[in-house]
Amino acid sequence: MTVEGEAARLVTGTPATGESFDEVVLPHLDAAFRLALWQMRNEHDAEDVVQEASLRALRYFRTFSGGNGRAWFLRIVRNTCWSWRGHSVQPLSDPFDEEEHSGDQSSDPETLLLQTDDVSSIERAMRNLPDRFRELLVLRELEGLSYRELADEMGIPMGTVMSSLSRARQAFRAALTTTPATDGNKGAGSPVT
Repeated sequence: MTVEGEAARLVTGTPATGESFDEVVLPHLDAAFRLALWQMRNEHDAEDVVQEASLRALRYFRTFSGGNGRAWFLRIVRNTCWSWRGHSVQPLSDPFDEEEHSGDQSSDPETLLLQTDDVSSIERAMRNLPDRFRELLVLRELEGLSYRELADEMGIPMGTVMSSLSRARQAFRAALTTTPATDGNKGAGSPVT
């Protein structure tokens, strides 16, 4: 590439790969929202974080050097979550979910109760995990990132990803087998029988 071509690329914000912002970032907005929702624990904050992360991605798109656009964008979302949490920590609340509470009337009450209990147990266990473990589990199990993508996205070696993911899964299993007295007391409670 010539010096003039490189200067034009930097001015227009096009990365050296020739890919457009729409091709690299937009397909991953849903994944970004899900990650932000798990990190922020609030739908409105998650929407704001994804918007801010999208603006940051657009602003610095010229620095994108190719590779995995999903991992690149999710890293921006993760970093945006961390910066937002530093200045806008709010108490946790569970918003009313119309679908969950109005539900399918054809299911019997026992099935609905068991399904709701399972979802509540999983959400409670995820809330009680340390941030890094929750982040790893969301990216691997819910977003389907590979170990390599996780290593790239989090900026850590792949061996560290694998060992941290193993510890995160163990902590998640342990959190599922205990019933916390309150959501604020991590690890407190009695075994489920």
